[in-house]
Amino acid sequence: MSVRTATAAIDLQALHHNVEEVKRLAPTSKVMAVLKANAYGHGLERIAVALAEQGVDAFGVARLDEALTLRACGVIKPIVLMEGFFSPQELPVLDVNNLQTVIHNEEQLEALLAEKLNTPIKVWLKVDTGMHRLGVVPEQFQAFHQALQSSDNVQKDIVLMSHLSCADDTTSRATEHQLAIFEQLTSAYSGEKSLANSAGIVGWKDCHYQWLRPGLMLYGVNPMMPEQKVETGLDIQPVMTLKSSVIAKRFIRKGESVGYGAAWTAEQDTYIGVIAIGYGDGYPRHAKNGTPVLLNGRRVALVGRVSMDMITVDLGAESVDQIGDVAVLWGQGLPIEEVAQWATTIPYELLCNITRRVNMTVSS
Repeated sequence: MSVRTATAAIDLQALHHNVEEVKRLAPTSKVMAVLKANAYGHGLERIAVALAEQGVDAFGVARLDEALTLRACGVIKPIVLMEGFFSPQELPVLDVNNLQTVIHNEEQLEALLAEKLNTPIKVWLKVDTGMHRLGVVPEQFQAFHQALQSSDNVQKDIVLMSHLSCADDTTSRATEHQLAIFEQLTSAYSGEKSLANSAGIVGWKDCHYQWLRPGLMLYGVNPMMPEQKVETGLDIQPVMTLKSSVIAKRFIRKGESVGYGAAWTAEQDTYIGVIAIGYGDGYPRHAKNGTPVLLNGRRVALVGRVSMDMITVDLGAESVDQIGDVAVLWGQGLPIEEVAQWATTIPYELLCNITRRVNMTVSS
């Protein structure tokens, strides 16, 4: 008997394939690969190094510590703080480490203008076109741009950007509305522009501009709403496949219940498989009875509550599965989007919730 505990297999060939798909969809645009939250749970350093070798043009991160980690592991490509800096004390650190920053509010603007920097910083000016989260309001845009252009602390080639709120839904008019506002505000400026996240890349060609900001699709997850995926013709591959082993198999009679709270009761005689993974590894606690698990080439259903270290699946009365057989929880052969729907969540959360005790293996 050979049993494997929870393992996330990272496929760098799939990552390379997905980068090429981004470039196919927008061949004249530059690519800023988004590496927030430990590269969506895939490992910040390993993904950055692999993407640098595959020719992406820049990296986007959410926190200064993520940017410094990338610099420490030898990444020399441009790195953009997508939420900007959080205090004036961070500005000299940006200066020394050649980091770029988004500016999205008045406090950041005032801090940047007041600082005495050795070299000017590259700035991405973010305008709120309808997301209503980060970004200067349209009425402030011209004044912000002029103030930045006039500052010795700012490089003159300011990138203009915004963020799409509903790009995953091609039937919504929200993206068209945001695009119209962005065009109206920025048409008089000759600098580079950025609007498209993963869904914008896939569903809205008019949003591509000079810079793309792919995140989710780089990792092999379709960013569009489930009912619109077939229409896109998107060709991407899962970079992470989450696996674990069957550690026990037992016969369950009709009427017997399994797991905490007796949340599932067998309707007929069957075999139950116990798999070594649970919410302690990042498998979703709220996955429902029926959530698919891939085992020996077929789908079996999750039954009973997800516990910290184990899940149980219905193997069927004719099961020939054995202890040590490897199950796929999501990834190759089982889309994470489908598992996320069963768990009433989104793929982002599943990927980012992978815990430290999950083994990581990498193939290239």
